[in-house]
Amino acid sequence: MKTLESLTFDNSFAKLPATYYSRVAATPLPDPYLVTYSPAALKLLELDGSQITRAEMIEALAGNRVLPGMDPVAALYAGHQFGHYVPQLGDGRAILLGEIRATDGSGWEVQIKGAGRTPYSRDGDGRAVLRSSIREYLCSEAMHALGIPTTRALAIVGSDEPVYREQEETAAIVTRLAPSFVRFGSFEVFYYRGQVEPIRQLADYVIARYFPELSSLADPYPEFLRQVTLRTADLIAQWQAVGFSHGVMNTDNMSILGLTLDYGPFGFLDAFDPGYICNHSDTAGRYAFDQQPDVAGWNITRLAQALVPLMSVEAASAAISEYPKAFATRYLELMAAKLGLRPDGNTPNLVVSLLELLGTNRIDYTRFMRSLCEFDSRDGALNSPLRDQFVDRAAFDAWARRYASALGATGLPDPERSTAMRRVNPKYILRNHLAEIAIRRAADHRDYSEIERLYMVLTHPYDEQPLNEAYAEEPPDWAKQIEVSCSS
Repeated sequence: MKTLESLTFDNSFAKLPATYYSRVAATPLPDPYLVTYSPAALKLLELDGSQITRAEMIEALAGNRVLPGMDPVAALYAGHQFGHYVPQLGDGRAILLGEIRATDGSGWEVQIKGAGRTPYSRDGDGRAVLRSSIREYLCSEAMHALGIPTTRALAIVGSDEPVYREQEETAAIVTRLAPSFVRFGSFEVFYYRGQVEPIRQLADYVIARYFPELSSLADPYPEFLRQVTLRTADLIAQWQAVGFSHGVMNTDNMSILGLTLDYGPFGFLDAFDPGYICNHSDTAGRYAFDQQPDVAGWNITRLAQALVPLMSVEAASAAISEYPKAFATRYLELMAAKLGLRPDGNTPNLVVSLLELLGTNRIDYTRFMRSLCEFDSRDGALNSPLRDQFVDRAAFDAWARRYASALGATGLPDPERSTAMRRVNPKYILRNHLAEIAIRRAADHRDYSEIERLYMVLTHPYDEQPLNEAYAEEPPDWAKQIEVSCSS
């Protein structure tokens, strides 16, 4: 394992022309202290666990110290925000420090979020608050444990420096890791400026580093767009299957690698509600849960438009045309697995009718899907715990008969099917009230133990954890009052 002294930084993104970024220095964070860190993310950097608590490391993660090889930059990009094009955005509070390459050849860019003003901060202060940093840290690592592509969170560094949002809060910086933070909006900014060569150079950079198998093609750009389309379809299918709502699916929040990027006002479904809006700022419901697949398709079209200077309109259209089928196929695969089935012609109707039942009866999505693992396909009387969750028991009975018939057609014994279902139906998700409890203890009492406890629970979401059953319970009534917005 590496020590801080043997940690080698590079920054391939900063070797691109300066048109893609601005070199910046972080605003010093006064008296920083380590709030928490992810041992799993630390392993990605092959860094010895004792190094994260060193004063020099905390200073580096606070933006107060530049380690050898770091080349801090803030990236330029634009994007469509709530459907409207904004010509210049960029890393308004995030700074890319550099890249660390592991012995297996994988590279991890290290970015600190909340490090102060950059040329792209507009009217913002460039800071992040402890509240939002805890939410991003926990959800990043929880999503990874669920098997969903995501940026990772290495650590949170806090400070008593006041930051003003709806009220006075304290500053914090979350350290994020990803192979790349390039977004759809990284290409859009140059398309709308009419600058073709920067589009080409950025595409060549991304292809060479992250899609090297395409480099030998005479014309790699259509296939590059197609691969991004397929990755995005897979990502959104996984969001929908697990019941995750991102909240701000602007094109500047869409990863070119198909990662979950930029955690703000996210939320997991509690009672199933297809129109669930997790973002208090989204008054029109553009990014409601059931809108996410279509929004992602719309965003891919914006990316295709930005890449049209590198290919014909026909080639771009063909490259993104697979999105609807790719999403639907992957989503059906995931939902069939959650039901313990192999996809066939009857599966879509079985899934749709179940979701309608859950929505009509306001059933907790995660808890129901986990309890469905114990469904008895032979003796309906043993399914009373499931049946009793529904107000309309007759409707559940009708669905259960169809489901039992479908299970019987698989020929898989119930115990074996149950085990397989528990591997894809999580018991533990990051519900808003769980995050809120951890936030309140951290903010009010400087007690970070609940963050660490939640981390341990959420990084084993499919396991039975007898001592942590409370984390799988339905939200308390007060949780309905929690509101998250773009400042979250």
